[in-house]
Amino acid sequence: MPRYAARADANLTEVIAALRGIGAQVESLHRVGGGVPDLLVGWRGKNLLLEVKDGEKSPSKRNLTAYQDDWFRTWEGQATVVTSAKEALEYVYEQVKE
Repeated sequence: MPRYAARADANLTEVIAALRGIGAQVESLHRVGGGVPDLLVGWRGKNLLLEVKDGEKSPSKRNLTAYQDDWFRTWEGQATVVTSAKEALEYVYEQVKE
C-alpha cells in the first residue's frame, strides 16, 4: 500500500489562492497519496493536474518521490510539476489557450 503524503509543500496554499483568484476551481488531492499530484484544477473547460513543489527549496529537495515518479511515468493523461504560483498560472493559461 502506498505511503500517504506527510505534509504539503509550503507554497501549496499560495498556489491554490492564485488559481482561485483567476476563477479556477481547485481541489486539493495532496492527501490522496500514491504519487497522485497535489491539485486538480478546472478552468475554462479544462481539467489539469498539478504537483506543487516548493521553489524556495534546493533542487534536490524538489525531486519527485518514488511514488510520484512512478505515477508520472505511468499516467497517460496531462499532469505537470510547478514550483510557484506564477508558474502554475502560466501553465494553466498556456493549456487553456490551446
